[in-house]
Amino acid sequence: MSLNRDQVHRIADLARLAMDDREAEEFAAGLSDIFDFVEALNAAEIDGIEPMAHPLDAEQRLRPDAVTETDQRDEFQAIAPAVEGGLYLVPRVIE
Repeated sequence: MSLNRDQVHRIADLARLAMDDREAEEFAAGLSDIFDFVEALNAAEIDGIEPMAHPLDAEQRLRPDAVTETDQRDEFQAIAPAVEGGLYLVPRVIE
């Protein structure tokens, strides 16, 4: 599928983009290349191929889910300007 200059101008008008004829020709060529690539991808035979989550099929190294710091909530809230029910109170900014 290829686009011509008039089709690119129509798309530009719908997108409210200003475009001269030289730009429209460049965009028509670039968009046509993209559409040709998509058509080539669609033509690929994929029957019987199982989808992959990642092309390298690698496993992600994860650190152990373990507590590394002690609970200091009471110490932090003791020095906070305003606390109520375990929550920090801040000034209202939106009325």
